[in-house]
Amino acid sequence: MSTPARIRVAIADDQELMRSALAMVVRSQPDLDLVGEVGDGAALVELCLAHRLDVVLVDVRMPRMDGIEATRQVVSRTDAPKVIVVTTFDLDEYAFAAIRAGASGFLLKDARAEEIVDAIRVVHAGHAVVSPPTTRRLIAHVVAAPTTDDGEAQRVLEQLTAREQDVFLEVASGASNAEIAKHLFLSEATVKTHVGHVLGKLGLRDRVQAVVLAYESGLVRPGA
Repeated sequence: MSTPARIRVAIADDQELMRSALAMVVRSQPDLDLVGEVGDGAALVELCLAHRLDVVLVDVRMPRMDGIEATRQVVSRTDAPKVIVVTTFDLDEYAFAAIRAGASGFLLKDARAEEIVDAIRVVHAGHAVVSPPTTRRLIAHVVAAPTTDDGEAQRVLEQLTAREQDVFLEVASGASNAEIAKHLFLSEATVKTHVGHVLGKLGLRDRVQAVVLAYESGLVRPGA
């Protein structure tokens, strides 16, 4: 039986103490491999060009290039690593902007070690770090209500079947697969399949981006 490949991780944070703490957490895990740690976004982009990476932990506020722009540049590459934004505040508007730029989620800087390693594994597996209820709360508090655009909403919906539209709106409301299954009288396996189809058809990386698209297109409104 072959040994699973180790998850290759990099860290970008301008605070040396924070970098050291995150590095210690990563090095403590047998399935994680710390490839490098840098102090700004520009250095992270260079690191990603030089090495194959699976997951990067990115601070928001950094010199030379902040975490938002670094995220945008990192995820634009072919075979790009997944990005987890590390922020001080739960409802940090910069963290949300980074998610819009392509991050797969965010962590608070006071997260426990087990939460950090779990988040790395979850993102590497192709899922979002942010739980659906937290995603909805983040967007409801940070995003101003978008200008109504019936054309954009229609463009999104017409790419999906009727059942996929139902699932998409449930995901956007913050419902978990189990909750969607209960609401729509489906099995969780069927819901999971539909979610995969929705993400694929709309060109989205994960559920976080699905929620963002639903808000930006006006299909879901903050606080609704």
